[in-house]
Amino acid sequence: MQKNIHPKFDLRTKAACACGAVFEVGSTMTEIKIEICSQCHPFYTGNEKIMDTAGRVERFKKRHAATAKIKAKK
Repeated sequence: MQKNIHPKFDLRTKAACACGAVFEVGSTMTEIKIEICSQCHPFYTGNEKIMDTAGRVERFKKRHAATAKIKAKK
């Protein structure tokens, strides 16, 4: 490996989210600005909404229940 060509890795890089959360991460960048983090993302906060267009979720649940019944009979 060649020397002095790799960027410096810093374990105390500040990552700032648009929601106001600030935390330290490891990166080669000096400062990171992000739009969404684990404190404001709907999946992690429990506010996730399933977009059900044309009844796709219900059709999936119906098919899944039908296969479960077939497997239970065997």
